[in-house]
Amino acid sequence: MKKFVFVSVLLMVTALCVFAGGRNQGAAASDVEYAVVLKTLSSPFWQGVKDGVEKRAASMGIKVDVYAAISEDDIEGQVQILENCITRGYKAIGVAPISPVNLNTKIAEATKKGIYVVNIDEMVNQENLRSLGGAVQGFVATDNVAVGRLGAGFIISSLSGGGEVAIIEGMAGNASGLARKEGATEAFGAASGFRIVASQPADWDRTKAFDLADSLITRYPNLRGIYACNDTMAMGALEAVRRANKNIIVVGTDGNPDAIESVKAGGLGATVAQNTDAIGGIGFEMLVEAYTRKVSINPNADVPFRGAEAELITR
Repeated sequence: MKKFVFVSVLLMVTALCVFAGGRNQGAAASDVEYAVVLKTLSSPFWQGVKDGVEKRAASMGIKVDVYAAISEDDIEGQVQILENCITRGYKAIGVAPISPVNLNTKIAEATKKGIYVVNIDEMVNQENLRSLGGAVQGFVATDNVAVGRLGAGFIISSLSGGGEVAIIEGMAGNASGLARKEGATEAFGAASGFRIVASQPADWDRTKAFDLADSLITRYPNLRGIYACNDTMAMGALEAVRRANKNIIVVGTDGNPDAIESVKAGGLGATVAQNTDAIGGIGFEMLVEAYTRKVSINPNADVPFRGAEAELITR
């Protein structure tokens, strides 16, 4: 790897800075048993999940420390944060991994130390985790297949006679993005007259989504609808549509404030809002239940799932 030492040191320093800055103030490691490691706090979605965790913890009279990576591609930084949490001696840790496998080695380490782990929003690769001897005691997320169906369903109901549509996916291999793609693909496939001309990832990134949408608009002049697997990408796609002066319906996912404002202003056609407060709150509840009930930490056990409902927001 080029510049290995420099990059490794930089990532470690970055992760430690996030770790130090992300903790709740006034809470020493010795009196806090719960921690939650999120993907990032740079988006309204993850800020909402953090708020849900902290509100539920406060209502239960329990302290919790919440950490997050700098961005949704800071894979190594998030691994370092979880490693630090294990070292500090938390008894139960919630994790929202950036990828299905990036935290698995550390989750397995936590399992071997008897630390309870609950999986939040982004599902870990269970087969890989089991092969490492790791376990999670629960999983909470929105039903992302249903989310994709809702988003595509709005496009279908808005376009009489069908037409060409496209899906802008999240990061390749990302479970929530794949599930949304699956739901949208099923919905478009079941609707009469619709044809998916492209389904490609833009890595949750606005600029990449703009570039992809711009290319698709040029390649498919009869394109009538775009479903994006998050709002950040939807806003990028909408920018490309406007620049091309096309009448193409763009629908996003997450219910971010800027996306909701865009819907109200007649920009995005709709956004599928996730209940971030519920995701965070339910995840923390599952963490407390696992630890206080001292459930068996068994890598081969089925993982309980609890879902949070989503809402289609239209103008």
